[in-house]
Amino acid sequence: MKKRKKHVNYDGADARALRSGNVCRALVGGETRFDSVEQASVFFARELDYVKTETYDVEYPEMTALNLFPVTSEVPEGAETFTYYSYDKTGMAKIINNYATDLPRADVKGKPVTGYVKSVGDSYGYSVQEMRASRLAGKSLDVRKGESARYAMDYTVNKIAWAGDKDNGLVGILSEGNDIPKYVLSTVTVDGEEHTEFRYKNADQILDDINGMQKYTSQITKNVEKPDTLVLPSDVYIDLATRRIPDTETTILKFVLDHAPYLKEIREANELQAESTDINPTGSNVMFLFTNDERKMSLEIPMHFYQYPLQEKGLEIEIPCEQRVAGMIIYYPLSGLLAEGV
Repeated sequence: MKKRKKHVNYDGADARALRSGNVCRALVGGETRFDSVEQASVFFARELDYVKTETYDVEYPEMTALNLFPVTSEVPEGAETFTYYSYDKTGMAKIINNYATDLPRADVKGKPVTGYVKSVGDSYGYSVQEMRASRLAGKSLDVRKGESARYAMDYTVNKIAWAGDKDNGLVGILSEGNDIPKYVLSTVTVDGEEHTEFRYKNADQILDDINGMQKYTSQITKNVEKPDTLVLPSDVYIDLATRRIPDTETTILKFVLDHAPYLKEIREANELQAESTDINPTGSNVMFLFTNDERKMSLEIPMHFYQYPLQEKGLEIEIPCEQRVAGMIIYYPLSGLLAEGV
């Protein structure tokens, strides 16, 4: 367990709220050994500042969308809606004569898309008895309460990035109507049955599927899009990272990276597994090939996780938390490609 150093900073708004409320008044005197409301309010304001700081700093690597996709904050946090254009590149050049006036037009076909910004909120707090016990026993306020609030917030944002939120008009990678095309994987026959799953395929067959996705993207975009990142369900990733090509020390994962043009990185995401039914609606393992560039698509978070000054409610203090999220903004849907049944 990390040893805590003495924390001397505190939020003035928290100290004022504690000083003007009844909670700290109830803690003055007696076994808590506070001589004044001022002393009690500063003490617990410092405790809360430490909790808030630790809560801001905590990271959850399993929230893959927050670590995988470019995160932008271009939409003002006060906006309720915003408009962006979803583009398909079109046009081609040709050889021209001197003084030609019939130059072909290279352009983009864009359709306006209205996006929505929604608030995600929760809270955590401490009762008078928890504060009393903290002072009496010489223990700090439980940081895990703040971390739990942050975790719940990040989980919701991560889920929106992958699955969207149809009721609130937020778009995710796996949600309907985002215009990301789908690719049909090849099949292999095993014991008289046809399968598309990678666990039934050898290295060459897997490479053919992934390069087939690259070729498909190249074909529909006239070689404009060259996706560089492949995201696999966690169990598929583990299989490829540990299964070696017969009679070699080379794993299938390394083999694919070495022989798939344009592919720079292969990542894993538990959200793409068939078992992740709260996020993955397809009922099967899904892989996602995309260009990792914020000009193509990004997770828009107009306001990141924020903890407001405490509020006194009855015999406890509560810290409200809020985040503003707009889901995935997919400027170029053809820069991504989904495949089910991997």
